Amino acid sequence: LLSGRETVSSSNMENNVSLKFHQQLLLISENLVTEDVAALKFLCMDLLQLSKLEGVKSAADIFKLLMAQEYLNAEDTFLLAELLYRIKCHSLLEKLGYTKEKVQERLHEKGRISPYRQMLYELSENITSEMLKEIIFLLQNHLPKRWITPSVLDLLTLLEKQGLLTKDNVQILEYICKTVSPDLLEITDCYKKAKVLCCNIFLSPDVPTAAKLLKEFRVLPPFCPKMHKRRCVFLSSEQEGTPMDGVFLFQPKVGLKYMVLEISAFFFSFLQTISSYKMDGPHTGFCLIINNVNFNSSQRKGSCKDAEQLERVFTWLGLDVRTYTDLTSEAIINLMQTWQHLQDHKDRNCFICCILSHGKSGAIYGTDDKLVSIRMLMTHFTAKHCPQLAAKPKLFFIQACQGNNIQRPVYVDTDGPTPDSSPVQERVSLLESIPEEADFLLGMATVEGCVSFRHIEEGTWYIQALCSKLQLLVPRGEDILSILTQVNEDVAKRVSPSGTKKQMPQPAYTLRRKFIFPIPMAPPPS
Repeated sequence: LLSGRETVSSSNMENNVSLKFHQQLLLISENLVTEDVAALKFLCMDLLQLSKLEGVKSAADIFKLLMAQEYLNAEDTFLLAELLYRIKCHSLLEKLGYTKEKVQERLHEKGRISPYRQMLYELSENITSEMLKEIIFLLQNHLPKRWITPSVLDLLTLLEKQGLLTKDNVQILEYICKTVSPDLLEITDCYKKAKVLCCNIFLSPDVPTAAKLLKEFRVLPPFCPKMHKRRCVFLSSEQEGTPMDGVFLFQPKVGLKYMVLEISAFFFSFLQTISSYKMDGPHTGFCLIINNVNFNSSQRKGSCKDAEQLERVFTWLGLDVRTYTDLTSEAIINLMQTWQHLQDHKDRNCFICCILSHGKSGAIYGTDDKLVSIRMLMTHFTAKHCPQLAAKPKLFFIQACQGNNIQRPVYVDTDGPTPDSSPVQERVSLLESIPEEADFLLGMATVEGCVSFRHIEEGTWYIQALCSKLQLLVPRGEDILSILTQVNEDVAKRVSPSGTKKQMPQPAYTLRRKFIFPIPMAPPPS
């Protein structure tokens, strides 16, 4: 009888675990949009039959296929965690009991997505819609005549079906990259070097020989990643246990095959770095802060707290910060013209401008209560008008209202001008506020047509969240768009004292690559 009870209890536990697991999968599936599902399908092409993947309509369909092939079950969810990590849905990892860092630590031993598939996906993430049009034109003889304009992943899949693209032959990708955007060749070159390196290390008779190969190919940077600190040592000569010209080698006792796994895992975390804007120049860049506090009819109390915090954080990030207070509309334009012609930009990696003021849709106010177009300000730094910053990232952060005023609760102020009876102005789309040229990012404190909030003592919700997340996430190597997503989440959780006012920031960008700040040596300022 006891044995029977134990059997029933065990069966109930299994059912509960299975139910919880399927609930987790359903919840994750519901939080993945069409683009995410397409990315998952592509990343699973080496694991699942293409004929079955073509019938997929949702993420749940992919999960069923993975479970049928025993890649995914309640006891082992790592493959799904890896997939979510690859498509940068990091917030969903917690539903599986993972974090981004935990996934990174286990990729070397449990990762299933091949380097080839990762390379293709990374390439797709760096191809813009304009580049795609050029690629389709180049490959028109290989494409079905009545084919609807594909996505990059659709195009890559077709090339694979036609046998024009394989893990051993990426010549067509090299041709595309060389013609459309030579910068993309870094991704394919990096893949080819790692492939040759791993093959040669497998064939090498001993660790010193493998060390020579590492030195020859120079595909690994001169530092040891945090996740591998326990497994690697610095070598700078060919003797075991000493450094070898800045190339690192793993401890011999773990074996050459394990070394290859580690190299492969590290290599593709390094891939994110080579597909980022170069930030290795002698100077990080200039950061302008325009802090408008005193207006003809109002005062933006708390704004100085924002300006001080921005100055501390961007100085910590290595930028040369210049702060300007209480500028009229004309003075703002003159300032942009001055910085537009600065020759020192040529030795800088980027340019950042933060504007703290009142505003309306698509514009900010000078202290003379006259509007200045945000687009016009940013256009001063296009490649045509500021060639020293050509192909370099230009980031603008605007703390200002973008719509009509609302009733202000106690201790919360709005970043709009004093209410008046003037008619509602025409709204300007956020995308219309940034230049069409590449390499710009515009971070707005609020969405189009809405107010943004400022605590009269603690500063604005947006700037305080931005500074907080920069200090938290830059040391982790996060790119700026990932950081701004966290800023959105932080601000969205805030509420005015009355409990009725909310705010949602909004970024717009034409960045071609990831923008990742170099990790400062000093601890965060606060």
